[in-house]
Amino acid sequence: MILITGATGAVGRLVVQQLLAEGARVRAVSRSPRDAALPYGVEVVQGDPARPGTMAGHFAGVEAVFLHPRTFGDSADGLLALAAERSVRRVVALSAMNIDDPFDLQPSRWRGDRNKEAEETAVASGLAWTSLRASAFAANALQAWGAQIRAGDVVRYVHAGFRESVLDERDLAEVAARALLTDELLPDALAGRRLELTGPESLSHEEMVAVIAAALGRPLRFEEVPSRAVAAHLIGVGLPEPFVRTLMARYDHYAGRDQHPPTGELDKVLGRPARTYADWVADHVAAFRNG
Repeated sequence: MILITGATGAVGRLVVQQLLAEGARVRAVSRSPRDAALPYGVEVVQGDPARPGTMAGHFAGVEAVFLHPRTFGDSADGLLALAAERSVRRVVALSAMNIDDPFDLQPSRWRGDRNKEAEETAVASGLAWTSLRASAFAANALQAWGAQIRAGDVVRYVHAGFRESVLDERDLAEVAARALLTDELLPDALAGRRLELTGPESLSHEEMVAVIAAALGRPLRFEEVPSRAVAAHLIGVGLPEPFVRTLMARYDHYAGRDQHPPTGELDKVLGRPARTYADWVADHVAAFRNG
C-alpha cells in the first residue's frame, strides 16, 4: 500500500493515476474525502497531514509515503515519525530545484509549499528516502498567459529572454511512482538520492510563446513588460501580493541567466527522453483556444 498526501492536487492526482497504472494499491489522504473525485480503486481516507494525530490509523499496511510540501505545515517531523513508528519503509518527498535559494526568491512558499522542509525531514526520518527536486512546471504557462492568448495575439509578460527547463508534470508523476514502488519491485535504486528533474531543453519566455503559437496555428507576439506593471496586473486579478512580488523578484534575479539547465536525470530514471514543452503544449492546446 502506498499513501499519498496532496492526492487531490495537480501533481498528486497524476501520481495516483500512475501508481494505479502500475498496479499499486493506493490510499489517498484528503481533508474532504467526499470532494476528492479520485479514480475508482483508490482508498480515500479523511486526514490532515498538518495534524499528525488525524493520520495515525492511515499508516496501517503502508510501505511508502508520498510527502507533498503543501500539506504538512510545520508538522513534517511528527508526520514522518508517526510513519516510521507504523513500519513505513520509504518516503518520497516532492521538493524543488530552487530550495537552496533564499526564501525571498521562492514564490511557492507563499502558496504553502515547504520544499526545503520536505526534503530535510525526509532525509532525517530514518526511512529510505528520495527527494524530487522539480524545475518549474509546464502548466504554469496556462496561469501566466492562458487568458491573454485566448483573448488575442499578444502576450505581455516579463523578461522575454528569461530561460528555464520546464518540466511536464506527467514525467514528474512517473518518476514519483518509480520511487514509491516497494523494495521488491524496485530495489533501492532511487533511495538516498536528490533527483534534479527538468525538461529536456532550456527555453525563454519568448520561445515558449512561439511553441504555443505553432500548436495553435496562429501568430503570437511576446511583448516584454516591466516587472512592476506585470505585478500590478497579477495582483489586480486576485493573486496574493507576497507571491507575486516574490515571483517578480525571482524573474529579475535570474534574468539573463540560464536558470536550471537540463540535467538529463529524468531520462536516466525513466529510461526514455523527457517530454518536450512542445509535447505538453500539443496535449493541452485546447486550453489556449477561445471556445
